[in-house]
Amino acid sequence: MNIRAATAEDAAGVAALEALCFGDDAWTPPMVLSELTGSDRDALVALEDTALVGYAMTLASGDVVDLLRIAVRPEARRRGVARALLDTVLERAKRTRAERVLLEVRVGNAAARAFYAAAGFAEIARRRGYYRDGSDALVLALPLPTAPARATE
Repeated sequence: MNIRAATAEDAAGVAALEALCFGDDAWTPPMVLSELTGSDRDALVALEDTALVGYAMTLASGDVVDLLRIAVRPEARRRGVARALLDTVLERAKRTRAERVLLEVRVGNAAARAFYAAAGFAEIARRRGYYRDGSDALVLALPLPTAPARATE
């Protein structure tokens, strides 16, 4: 598997996977392109050979990185793709000196909740009626290690 920065050329493949994974809550193709190319955005794609099997998108704002999306093709799940994407997101967030990563996850998505809990995320809030079907979202946070302070002479 290869993880690399996404480009505008990946938009069609990411939009197709977005629709497959998020259904009614999926972003439209123009929204996907905007997220891939927008300022303060970071997007990654995971490839097996040349096939797109997953992606992740973030938005940096001050000392916070919001994990907006992480998705893996159903037939590629349980093979470490999501974990590799998340690890790359976290490493890149640390390089921006972010203090924490935030995300929303559907209350009823037990698999995703377990995945994020295993990575160290903890619930900090609940957003009622967040999804189109009226489902609630949990807001999860992961503090990131901060760079040690420099000693003054």
